[in-house]
Amino acid sequence: MSKPFNNWPNDPGFDVMHEEKEPIELQVSGTIPSYVSGTLYRTGPGGYEVKTDAGKTFSVDHWFDGFSQNHRFHIIQSGSTTRVIYNSRRSVDPLIESIRRTGKMHGISFGQKRDPCVSFFRKVMSMFIPDAQPPQDQRNVGVTLSVNPPGLENIDTSTRKKKGGHASGIQSLWVKTDAATLREIEPETLEPMGVCNQSILHPELTGNLSAAHAKSDPVTGDLYNYNLSLGHESVYRVFRVSAATGKTEILATITDAPGAYLHSSLITENYFILCVWSGHYAWHGAKILWEHNVLDAIAPFDPSKKALWYVIDRKYDRGLVAKYECDPFFCFHTINAWEEPSTSEASHCAQVDIVADLSIYKNLDVIKRFYYDKIKSTSPASLDYVGEKRSGNCDVFLRRWRLPAVNYIATSPLAVKEAVTEFTAEHDHSCDLPIINPRLLTRPSRYIYGVCDRGLSTFFDGIVKYDMKTHTPTYWSVEGHSPGEPIFVPDPNGAEDDGVLLSVVLDGFSEKSYLLVLDARSMKEVGRASMDCVVGFGFHGTYHPQGLAAHGTDI
Repeated sequence: MSKPFNNWPNDPGFDVMHEEKEPIELQVSGTIPSYVSGTLYRTGPGGYEVKTDAGKTFSVDHWFDGFSQNHRFHIIQSGSTTRVIYNSRRSVDPLIESIRRTGKMHGISFGQKRDPCVSFFRKVMSMFIPDAQPPQDQRNVGVTLSVNPPGLENIDTSTRKKKGGHASGIQSLWVKTDAATLREIEPETLEPMGVCNQSILHPELTGNLSAAHAKSDPVTGDLYNYNLSLGHESVYRVFRVSAATGKTEILATITDAPGAYLHSSLITENYFILCVWSGHYAWHGAKILWEHNVLDAIAPFDPSKKALWYVIDRKYDRGLVAKYECDPFFCFHTINAWEEPSTSEASHCAQVDIVADLSIYKNLDVIKRFYYDKIKSTSPASLDYVGEKRSGNCDVFLRRWRLPAVNYIATSPLAVKEAVTEFTAEHDHSCDLPIINPRLLTRPSRYIYGVCDRGLSTFFDGIVKYDMKTHTPTYWSVEGHSPGEPIFVPDPNGAEDDGVLLSVVLDGFSEKSYLLVLDARSMKEVGRASMDCVVGFGFHGTYHPQGLAAHGTDI
């Protein structure tokens, strides 16, 4: 086996088949503040290899297709003592068993390469007569999580009976992906339950695609997202699920934008913003059937095709009220957006500007970087993305836009305005898997936190706090320790950066993980909960305070 690049081993975090179905207590050191009392959930890939009955090894190609596993860290405050209880469970054992028997992974994936032995005729026929989708219990759903989401809280996919609550305040837990598919998870045991589609919320939500990141109104708890139907005319349906009634309504239908891979969106106090960046599906989406995966169905980056911004009124049912465009880019994760009095000379008192922060890439190269052989520390292919070979095309940048003079009432037809770039941070100061203090959602925010990739390893090599006012970074980084997405838990009596960050970190030297607790102001470690096992590098998590029965916050 090759030595890890830059003595920063990360391989153990990518192939984890270990589960802790029975809760275990972790060893806590340092201090976990008393206001951190609740449950942290994490989801994402565990393992990616299966020994088949034929004596061969089946390997998943792309990190986004790894076998989903869910994790639960229950943080209990008792006087001056803090306990952390951990359990985990895979949610796709039937899929793994099918692969073991057949040596194949059926259905459409994100990036699994199609069998090169499949004939041209078979590929053509699959576009007219699509292959049967795998059974529901083999659906690999595990990108984001929602606690007590409106519209789903009383649906039990295993018994179809109304379910009871837990002392934690968590009545229901769902995992989501960029398909319009949701899987219910038992909140305490993490047992995978049934699967449903967005059409259960509204009969018009029949498209197969959506954003893994829905958006929650921080005041009402209403949930916002889009549903995408591909075809000769792609149709985006922007919808709201009421936290008060559980009912879903369509806010706007967009038919003049190309169908694209959009992982997230934005909301402000009064608006929902759908940005259609690069990542357009080729052949009006039909290439997904040809390739049997999403990645290879995305058309090459076209620098002549503008990114499009659609601003939809979400308070007064006025539908689409403004459109903007800007130079093309790609993005996984939006960060925050808010409204300010318009600074445009042509504006009037009824207009506002929208300020939006995103983590962006110059083109689409980053999607292909996340093949397993390109991010594992001992893989020769990973060396093409580090050191002198690093091209910069996979570098992430924090960027702020301004959408000037949003119309309070839509004009017909809508004039397309320019989305103005206000600031772009240096790559070394930027991050992905970004997070802010959730109390600042839809309000002006100054500090952004996320994982950074400064070329010290073949994967993420630290956590950065970036000050959008002074344009200065503060880092947490330890050699050989690879962090996951940070989750901000605010101090209820503090300022914007008063609180802690929770991140699951792999110590690549000991091949063990730990739950890191960072002071969000100083970026210094204040505590940790140590483990005797490895938690796989996941995607996203959510924290829910103890005893809070309200809807969780999707961001």
